[in-house]
Amino acid sequence: MLLGMPKHAIANILFFETLWIGFVSLGMGLLIGVGLSQGMSFLVADMFEANMDQFTFVFSKSDCIKTCLYFGCMYIIVMLFNSLSISKTTLLDLLQSHKKAEEVKLKNPWLCTILFVLSILILGYAYYQVTIDVQSLTEPSMILKPIVMGIVSTFGIFYSLSGLLLQLLKRCSLYYRHLNSFVLRQMSSKINTMVVSISIICLMLFVTICVLSSALSIKNSMVANISELAPADIQLRKRMNLDTSMVERGYSMEEIEDSHHSIEETYTTLGYPIQNHLKDSVDVLVYRSDALTFADTLGSTLPTIQKNYPMLTYHTLEDIMSISDYNRLAVLYGQPTYTLEGDEYLIIADYESMKVLRDQALAQGEKIHLYQHTLIPKYNQCQPGILEMSSNHINGGVIIVPDEVLKGQQPYYQYLVGQYRNTSKDDILRLEDQLKVVSEPYQRTIDVSSKLEIIEASIGLGAMVTFIGLYLGIVFLISSAAILALKELSESSDNKHRYWMLRKIGASEKMIHHALFKQICTFFMCPLILAIIHSIAGLKFSTYILETFGTRELIPSILMTTGWIVLIYGGYMIVTYYCSKQMIKGN
Repeated sequence: MLLGMPKHAIANILFFETLWIGFVSLGMGLLIGVGLSQGMSFLVADMFEANMDQFTFVFSKSDCIKTCLYFGCMYIIVMLFNSLSISKTTLLDLLQSHKKAEEVKLKNPWLCTILFVLSILILGYAYYQVTIDVQSLTEPSMILKPIVMGIVSTFGIFYSLSGLLLQLLKRCSLYYRHLNSFVLRQMSSKINTMVVSISIICLMLFVTICVLSSALSIKNSMVANISELAPADIQLRKRMNLDTSMVERGYSMEEIEDSHHSIEETYTTLGYPIQNHLKDSVDVLVYRSDALTFADTLGSTLPTIQKNYPMLTYHTLEDIMSISDYNRLAVLYGQPTYTLEGDEYLIIADYESMKVLRDQALAQGEKIHLYQHTLIPKYNQCQPGILEMSSNHINGGVIIVPDEVLKGQQPYYQYLVGQYRNTSKDDILRLEDQLKVVSEPYQRTIDVSSKLEIIEASIGLGAMVTFIGLYLGIVFLISSAAILALKELSESSDNKHRYWMLRKIGASEKMIHHALFKQICTFFMCPLILAIIHSIAGLKFSTYILETFGTRELIPSILMTTGWIVLIYGGYMIVTYYCSKQMIKGN
């Protein structure tokens, strides 16, 4: 501009600089992204020991076009702002810019204090809703309320801190030690001008921690659950004793007549003697009674539970098993067996939310009345155990009673559970294909569930969740760290003369480097600390939502997420420090 170049020419220079940098970064990003996406597929598949025989290299043209489009839109906005900035700049401003400190706008301290306290109160209430009062969030739309409260309070905290931080620290004796006054003014200026950016970065880091931890926890739990919750090879469940009134619900007369026969008899009639393919098997009966609903088992605790959990269905009929049938099934599953006296009952359950409710009733010793028998609980809480195989903890409760209570009663379901004679995967797949074909006429009354199907479904869901979690988590983490790093590097480049002035007034290189490190470390840690605090409540809520997957693997997942944060976020911070240190060296 001093040489007489017009502003539009300077704007063109910036335009083409930005354009070429954009082309290079976009091209390299697409190449690296395509390669890493295939690698990510292998990584997730390896985590679930999935079969990669059918894996093929995939390049999505539509996604490439979208990436270029979005990237181009962002660069157009940047170039417009550059042109706008040039048009407003005067030569005098440019000549004197290095002599001017960035203006620190002092906000009203009372207003900032009130806003800070109000933001903390709003955030505390949001935490309360997603942790202690989580049962009140009965509709998906209700979750938006604490989310919005968290976003607003995050912005309020950073906005109020930007106005209070410098004023509070000025009154502290540490403000005048070493180069703290320089560091704190720099930090206050940055937070003051980046309230929105730091708030968004904080929320992105919060999402990163929650998404990565939850995704890895789901993966770990689902892999661990297979051996525990699907311990047999095959399970068949058949509806028993349908009557002619069920024709109105779509059942055929053939299905109604067959419901009076056992599973083994049905398949023998179909020409598929299923026992010939099983080495170990157990058939058990499950009963239901109109006189025993979920509400009946809660007894005197029902009004309180209904008040706290109004959306639950309380009139559902309970599944009931005899103790001898359950013990035979438990032996096959490799799980604990139990004993009961003539007037006792117990409940097996592993779905945590239902278990908590049932435990309240059992702790009160609530009696149940079934087929002219009055039974008292043997234990004051639910016992571990399962009836149906699954990849998740979905057993909301099965009532186990003495054999004599169910003698002469009509069963509701029959279960046949067994282990195959042949252990070859190809032979098992062939047998299960035949079984599905044979079972086709009775698909409304007979459910077939196999361990292989449960594993495949578990791998599919777990891989999808892990894949999305890793992508979102890592992309948000890199984006957050990159934005902060670029801001710091830009500041270091612009502030070289300030560090030169520090040298002139006698500050040693060690003091300057220490001040630079504190400045960068504080800048990176501000959004991370609040994000970690958010994540404590967020992970507790995630645990509640995902409890059917099991939460025992949450701690290892959090540790793994911490490792990612230290590696990527911490790595960006260290690299930023060393690059900034090189920038400020000398005049």
